[in-house]
Amino acid sequence: MTSTFHGLEVAKRGMFAQQSALYTTGHNISNANTDGYSRQRVNFEQTAPYPPASRNRPEIPGQMGSGVQAGTIERVREGFLDAQFRGENHKAGYYTAKSDALGKMEEVMNEPSDQGLSKTMDRFWQSLQDLSAQPEDSGVRSQVKQRGKAVADTFNYLSDSLNGIKQDFKNQIDVAEKDINSLARQINNLNNQISEVEPHGYLPNDLYDERDRLIDELSTQANIKVSYEESSSSALAQAQGKATVEIVDGSGNSLFSNGGNSVPLVDGSSNTYNQISVQDTDSNGGMDTVALGGTATVDAKDFQSVGKMMGLIDSYGYDDGGSVKGTYPEMLNELDGMAHTFATEFNNVQNNGVSLNEIEDASEDNVDFFTQQGSQAGYAGSMEVNIDDINDIAAAKGDPTTANAGDGDNAIALGDVSSTTLDYNGTDASFQSYYEGVIGEMAIQSQEATRLQNNSETLRQSVEERRQSVSGVSLDEEMSNMIKFQHAYNAAARNLTTVDEMLDKIINGMGRVGR
Repeated sequence: MTSTFHGLEVAKRGMFAQQSALYTTGHNISNANTDGYSRQRVNFEQTAPYPPASRNRPEIPGQMGSGVQAGTIERVREGFLDAQFRGENHKAGYYTAKSDALGKMEEVMNEPSDQGLSKTMDRFWQSLQDLSAQPEDSGVRSQVKQRGKAVADTFNYLSDSLNGIKQDFKNQIDVAEKDINSLARQINNLNNQISEVEPHGYLPNDLYDERDRLIDELSTQANIKVSYEESSSSALAQAQGKATVEIVDGSGNSLFSNGGNSVPLVDGSSNTYNQISVQDTDSNGGMDTVALGGTATVDAKDFQSVGKMMGLIDSYGYDDGGSVKGTYPEMLNELDGMAHTFATEFNNVQNNGVSLNEIEDASEDNVDFFTQQGSQAGYAGSMEVNIDDINDIAAAKGDPTTANAGDGDNAIALGDVSSTTLDYNGTDASFQSYYEGVIGEMAIQSQEATRLQNNSETLRQSVEERRQSVSGVSLDEEMSNMIKFQHAYNAAARNLTTVDEMLDKIINGMGRVGR
């Protein structure tokens, strides 16, 4: 038969279970604004009934309940939403980096404006028109020289500014590299802590939350795949185990392998992690390789794991078969090509003309208007006006011995360089139309990157809101739970009092017959 104090035990268990639920509710309320916290709940379980199931048992019609106990305290979390959030998070990281890079480029190029290269070139062409009308005027000649210097200075400024920002992206890559390695180390440390707790039958919910928060942060840097390894056969079924994190491509395949085996960033099975390293081995202005753990390496151009790291590499530049590709290297190459092609053609027209110094002394040699170099690489940053004496500007045409100082035909030809179709980096166009095409393409890329950034941010926010609706703490819901558990606790306490009064009656109020 049941114990005399069975009722007391049932009531006591009820009080303890509801008390555990109240404590958990208080923990939820306390962490309502804690970043990465997932609300927790107590799983109530019925205790073993009386009589227990066995061959030798009292012959009674059924089993009598023996109360309740707080089984496990687990997080309310949905793995699908976590995976979906991280899937949008790495896209947002990539397009944010791209949009930021192109936005800074637009600020430097500053088109259309009165301070941009286009307006500077217009003023230069205008000064040449003035020279064609007044070829002997020293003031006009001085203006041509100064306008030419402004053109060279503008090319210098654009090249130096873009190179400066490009170097900033190199520094950001170094910071991102350190962030990834730091996050990998912290996740690995949490794996070790979790593996020490789970075998004892506990659920380290707060450690799970911190690990998930770090994995979410890591997903901004690269596209990752997360899987879990069982920490112990004695762990509870609800235990998450140790996390293994791999850097993957768009198809979900691991980017790093060694001997045919994938190399993870964090290895849950061996409780280790690998450090990532982005390297510019030949210092050519573009990243060459991305290595993981020193044993697995991929070319930077093949690092197709969409995330902030990939966006930074695309912006800074990467080696592609000996040439450097990327947002900033390509724009710098466009500037170098424009400046070099324009200066070469302008010098050719200058050398075909006749200057005032040649008219005065036929033995004088023509002078290049702009400095010249054989290779176009880096020319925009080093371009200068080569003329010291304004009388070396060749405004006239013909033979130096018969040329007229008042002839401005070559000045017209110099001005016509603006509309002359030339080969700019493999494209036949005039300077103005080619430059407009470069600026237009940059604007379209920037607009597209901003649009995709906004889209990915919107999708990420949408998933985060759905995730918070499942895992986030609702103070209204917690207050309702608190009232519910409080009433249940009070009822169990009242039940305990009732059973106590019954037993008091039996013990102290019976058995007095015959005294």
